[in-house]
Amino acid sequence: MGTLLGIGSRIKHDELGAGVITNVTSKHYWVTFIESGLETLDLNTDFEVIEAVEDEVDTISFYEVEKTLRELLKHYSDISEVVPLADKWKGGSITLNPADPNLSNKEISIDTFFHKIVMVRDRIRVMEQKINASKSLDDQEKIDLQQYITRIYGSLTTFNVLFKNSSQNFKGEGKKK
Repeated sequence: MGTLLGIGSRIKHDELGAGVITNVTSKHYWVTFIESGLETLDLNTDFEVIEAVEDEVDTISFYEVEKTLRELLKHYSDISEVVPLADKWKGGSITLNPADPNLSNKEISIDTFFHKIVMVRDRIRVMEQKINASKSLDDQEKIDLQQYITRIYGSLTTFNVLFKNSSQNFKGEGKKK
């Protein structure tokens, strides 16, 4: 492949017809075709160049930078992802009733309770990352601590009913056969 085409370059594709390059990433041209609309083409796709714009091209899109930054923040900080509460619990409350009738009940909004559960989960994840990245722990110590963390997650699976997305649930070791 020769010079990378810049945004605004006009091309003609055998099947898709005439189009204009509207974005360039490290792997694709985003081309708006007259007949078929927006399509992505691999950088090595064959097409006729009608008019080349050869400005310096930044092949990393804003989306790719944002995605990478989000992954780094998630990995190296205790900033939590947005975790939605299951719709059926929104606006609900939890009431704790003591056995002693002389004591009063304690009512907590489910939203507040759920937020605290998610914070616990996120802090366990950060602890897990710090253990795995530790230079002072040997591999066996890391494995031992990881097993405790897995058991902690298993103890918290009771709260999975609160999560809207099952992909965000707590997961323990599972049932042994």
